[in-house]
Amino acid sequence: MALNIVIMAAGKGTRMKSKLPKVLHRLAGRSLLQHVLDSAAGLGAQRIVAITGHGAETVEARVSAPGLCFVRQEPQLGTGHAVQQAVPLLPDEGTTLILNGDVPLIRTDTLRALVQACAGRQLALLTIELADASGYGRIVRERGAVRGIVEHKDATPVQRSIREVYTGVMAAPTATLKQWLARLKNDNVQGEYYLTDVVGMAVADGVGVATSAATSEIEVLGINSPVQLADLERRYQRTLADALMESGVRLADPARIDIRGELVAAADVEIDVNCVFEGRVSLGEDVSIGANCFIRNATIAAGAMIHPCTHIDGEALGVRVGAGSLVGPFARLRPGADLAEDVHIGNFVEVKNSTLARGAKANHLAYLGDATVGERVNYGAGSITANYDGANKHRTVIGADVHVGSNCVLVAPITIGEGATIGGGSTVTKSAPARQLTLVRAKQVVIENWTRPTKKK
Repeated sequence: MALNIVIMAAGKGTRMKSKLPKVLHRLAGRSLLQHVLDSAAGLGAQRIVAITGHGAETVEARVSAPGLCFVRQEPQLGTGHAVQQAVPLLPDEGTTLILNGDVPLIRTDTLRALVQACAGRQLALLTIELADASGYGRIVRERGAVRGIVEHKDATPVQRSIREVYTGVMAAPTATLKQWLARLKNDNVQGEYYLTDVVGMAVADGVGVATSAATSEIEVLGINSPVQLADLERRYQRTLADALMESGVRLADPARIDIRGELVAAADVEIDVNCVFEGRVSLGEDVSIGANCFIRNATIAAGAMIHPCTHIDGEALGVRVGAGSLVGPFARLRPGADLAEDVHIGNFVEVKNSTLARGAKANHLAYLGDATVGERVNYGAGSITANYDGANKHRTVIGADVHVGSNCVLVAPITIGEGATIGGGSTVTKSAPARQLTLVRAKQVVIENWTRPTKKK
């Protein structure tokens, strides 16, 4: 049966106190609306229609999903009015699922169950029981059957005591939904067209009204303020932390981890406090991540140790850290850094678009950019590859067992032969032969009877 999805994302979000449209505020590294789109995409809908309004151009430019198209609600006259804007894009056959762009953690399985409850023939509402139902529309029943939904602001004191609430998510036969939308009126306190009025229409028309319960409160919580956003962020991060720990990961403090993408961690991984993971990060068995690390788009193999305050950002190219390697503290791995097994990258060392073979070491205050480094190379403190000539990047090739002394400049393009030694303080502009000492250094001069200048009085 054909399925179409409508997502309401037109609101300004006045309580966010931000020029950014509400649905573009980020939770766990993705916008609220993108979370909803990602969940919806798992249902295989024929079409996803996002209704935009405030900041429409910005919203439409920053989100994506298969089959996604947009309609605009201008002005915003309520939820019913919003869905009316999508009607021309909805074919009569099949089911329409209606979601909210500011309810980011709705699960695909929950939505699938709701669509099944609808079955293309009745109205289905996603509900949940809350201890504090303030702000939510209440489910009004008679002898167990749903008779309607009353918005919080229109509810009587008795109705406000009802704990079962409407989450803002519904599914309905598309042809019937269109008829109900055409009959909506705005004779209420707000002068708006409420989508929830279709429930009363379904009852009056003898159409069944089914309910399907959300599995947890976290997946139906909406965002209206920075406080609510921060609260949901911490709740969500705790669920991610719990899942990691249940899989065998040791977290020093589950309240001090931020996962803003996909983190895959094998057993016996240890993660210290205040670490941030973005994009896709994979951690092999027995990996240790020190405190205050930032890691994005990286694969870190078994037994590697990332010392505190290390910054790893693979961007589009990714970063790979081989088994048993040591990185940090205060190291930086940039896109294209590819470390083999047992590589050591020490404090204040930066590696970009470079491969380091097994056992290579750069332990202090160094830069390796656009370089190919062989096995067991010892790269001295303060040494750099000068890879940029002001217009183009060039590559440095360092053979196996090379020793580069401290404070050297290797001016690319250049090749250092296997087993070569580069004397400390050298600026090398030509390729160095294998197994020889290359030294480029001015002669040391001592000037006798020299007097240091003094300040004029």
